[in-house]
Amino acid sequence: MKRYLAAALASAFLAFSPILEVEAQTPPNVLIIGQIAEPKSLDPHAVTAVNDFRILMNVYDGLVRYKDGTLEVEPALAESWTISDDGKTYTFKLRDGVIFHDGTPFNAESVVFNIKRMLDEEHPYHETGPFPLAFFFSSVADVKADDEHTVTFTLNAPYAPFLSNLAYPTGLIVSPEAVKQHGKDFGRNPSGTGAYKFAEWEANAKVVAVKNDAYWDGAPDLEAVIYRPITDANTRIAEMFSGGLDIMVEVPPDSLQQFKSDASFTVHEQAGPHVWFLILNAKEAPFNNKAARQAANYAINKTALVENILQGTADVAAGPTPPAFAWAYNEGLEPYPYDPEKAKELLKEAGYNGEELTFYVTEGGSGMLDPIAMGTAIQADLRAVGMNVKIETYEWNTFLGKVNPGLEGKAAMAEMAWMTNDPDTLPFLALRTGAFPDKGGFNSGYYSNPKVDELLEKARQVTDQVERAKLYQEMQEIVQEDAPWVFVANWKQNAVTKASVEDFKLQPSFFLMLQDVKKPQ
Repeated sequence: MKRYLAAALASAFLAFSPILEVEAQTPPNVLIIGQIAEPKSLDPHAVTAVNDFRILMNVYDGLVRYKDGTLEVEPALAESWTISDDGKTYTFKLRDGVIFHDGTPFNAESVVFNIKRMLDEEHPYHETGPFPLAFFFSSVADVKADDEHTVTFTLNAPYAPFLSNLAYPTGLIVSPEAVKQHGKDFGRNPSGTGAYKFAEWEANAKVVAVKNDAYWDGAPDLEAVIYRPITDANTRIAEMFSGGLDIMVEVPPDSLQQFKSDASFTVHEQAGPHVWFLILNAKEAPFNNKAARQAANYAINKTALVENILQGTADVAAGPTPPAFAWAYNEGLEPYPYDPEKAKELLKEAGYNGEELTFYVTEGGSGMLDPIAMGTAIQADLRAVGMNVKIETYEWNTFLGKVNPGLEGKAAMAEMAWMTNDPDTLPFLALRTGAFPDKGGFNSGYYSNPKVDELLEKARQVTDQVERAKLYQEMQEIVQEDAPWVFVANWKQNAVTKASVEDFKLQPSFFLMLQDVKKPQ
């Protein structure tokens, strides 16, 4: 691997050199991916960003996974499972002979360790957290190993998204022995059962994962994958054209046509469950008043954002649920129209008198599209109706560190984007009263509506999809009316690869699944 890494570093140098006219080339059979940011951690239980998940899904496996090209669940580390008639007991039969990258065996006790590490405050390794998405498994009353290859989950109530949540990165299984060895540093020393094994993490330069020859689902063709954090989109584009990258994710809209017109590249696009929105601080003036929140939705020209900045790569959002969840989406909702005069009337009704409002904008991040340009245009629209908006811009992980703990006392609004696996996920984690930041959730704007809470709790326990859909559709109507967010856009994800890269696909989960990718010599 030293030879491959040395070649990768050499290619990176050539890509940036203004003197050498040599086209940079990535090393043979090593795939280099231009990521949008430095990962926060390689502990799947400790992170929330799709940027990190794109690495983790290739280093770890869960009991189940999403079937290729869908959000349907299929077996992974579990060969099969049964569900009790009351919907509260799930029994999984595990694969025999699976080994973690550190050489220790995967078994039922490993699964118990993973779940209890997140959920049980008395667990000896709970302090290796925090685990921000442990919410995904809040319905688990108990988990136990029946024998070496059988594990049973007992839920406190029927919970429809349970299998889908197990397929999400929070459900990935880490090596208990590696956690015991590294403690809080496990995120820098990861060990899973995935197609690629962690090899190296050089801060702000690269994360390297090498081929797992013993992978239970068949060893990958690639010798290694190198993930390079390149936060500046123009730099990523330059690297892609110079030959320093094999894959680039989240291509800026104004560059897509450039890649499409060049036969040496392949552009990949696919719709998925994405929503781009503004969190509004409903705890403090002016957005503690519904009229002011609605005013912000009327004030922003979302069609212009989608057509001019995003150049048709997204649609205007009507509410909190992406239309990619077709079965749960409320087709009757129409987006807030652009109506500056209506916005001014509502601001007057809300008693807003031009006080300065802080607006958090990120430089980049998972699903954030073109956040600085978006933020600047939004600021202009809000100022046009009399809102005195001041932008504060931060790097992605710093931005999350400011937004996730809540906006109280800091900001009136913040950009945000979510890519989710189930129509339950985003509203339950970001719109429910019980998801305020001080309760471990992501409701950073402190929106609270008891009826929304009731609908979300009920929808989790209903297994009939038609009935679940009705509950989610009613929730969407209430949330759109209450306007805790400015609903901006639903994006069609994209990536560009060298034409020589084979068998690469985008997934509706927004993860990068690289087990089957090939890079012919």
